[in-house]
Amino acid sequence: MESGRPEPGAVAPTRFKFEWISDLGVVPRRQWDALAESLAYPFLEYDWLRTLELSKSTCPETGWMPYHLVVWSGERLVAAAPLYVKGHSAGEFVFDHVWADVAQQLNIDYYPKLVGMSPFTPMVGYRFLMAPDIDEAQVTRLMIDAIDDLCARMGLSGVSFLFVDPNWGRRMQHLGFVPWQHLSFTWTNRQFQNFDGYLARFKSNQRRNIKRERLAMEHQGITLQVHTGGDIPPGYLPRMYRFYERTNDKFGPWGCKYLTPAFFQMVGDRFSRRLVVVAAYRDEDRGAPVGMSLLARKNGRLYGRYWGSETDLPMLHFNTCYYTPIEWAIQSGIQQFDPGMGGAHKSRRGFEAAANHSLHRFYDERLQRIMDQHIDTINRLEREQIERANQQLPFAKR
Repeated sequence: MESGRPEPGAVAPTRFKFEWISDLGVVPRRQWDALAESLAYPFLEYDWLRTLELSKSTCPETGWMPYHLVVWSGERLVAAAPLYVKGHSAGEFVFDHVWADVAQQLNIDYYPKLVGMSPFTPMVGYRFLMAPDIDEAQVTRLMIDAIDDLCARMGLSGVSFLFVDPNWGRRMQHLGFVPWQHLSFTWTNRQFQNFDGYLARFKSNQRRNIKRERLAMEHQGITLQVHTGGDIPPGYLPRMYRFYERTNDKFGPWGCKYLTPAFFQMVGDRFSRRLVVVAAYRDEDRGAPVGMSLLARKNGRLYGRYWGSETDLPMLHFNTCYYTPIEWAIQSGIQQFDPGMGGAHKSRRGFEAAANHSLHRFYDERLQRIMDQHIDTINRLEREQIERANQQLPFAKR
């Protein structure tokens, strides 16, 4: 598919070539990351997405078939959209089963569908990748045309973009995508000088609770240590798979166990520059960790991804996933920390509720009409839930 409609004054070339690929390996890593490197969001970088493919975490067998749209100008990559054809809704963390149920009642095939996100990564930041010297509005419109055409040819019920970058999402609404709001949490560095400065925001009762939860590590003979990048010891990330597996097994059918052992082996080799590990050690045995959390960092932002332990230890989760990362974030000048999915226990520890957005387009007019009619009410109820969560923040009044 080619197009030749440049905007006046654009640096973009006169012709674009649009290509659908199921293997990111056909794109040079350097060219892909030339588009992704400037983003604060690390999960659209080549090494993360390619490791998911090489490790068989995203593949037809798992129901996450890569089907990326790439745009070329000659031999140069100028735009890209990581996309996946899916036959289910698992692993997305945007629970669209209500729309699947409506589709079933209307005798509409809801699956397969097309999804744009970084798989299994409920973190805000998805968007199309663009070279800075092309007309983004023009190329975006052409990419949406290509997506519409693909969905028609493949019989896909619709396309959804999940956990989208807020600015990009607002522009996409003008192209006919319906925004659906969801609850998420974030921690913001309020120019804290140290962990005590962070604690000072809380009411006295909650300050005591957090201090008690931190002391629980000392009482159990547990020490926590942060490892970053090339300083992550060999063997830690393969060990992380066992913790990840055990955590997911606790949730049974509601778990999200898509990552393979090969992913954790490979991600340390390919993506270590972005990784942060919080490791928990028994004081009497400073060998292999008894628990770990795995996070990613980029451009002043921290993202919590996976955690687990070899046995259940009281308060270990809060310390490896929240308190120690927050303390390290303050020391390292991190401005925002996205802890991932979760509930009220995050509010109790200073994470503020916020809306994230997904964008949707259904190709059956009946299903699209129903979403259009009800989405304002759905979003209003979600905003009310966010407000209630923030009213319960245990901060001292200023």
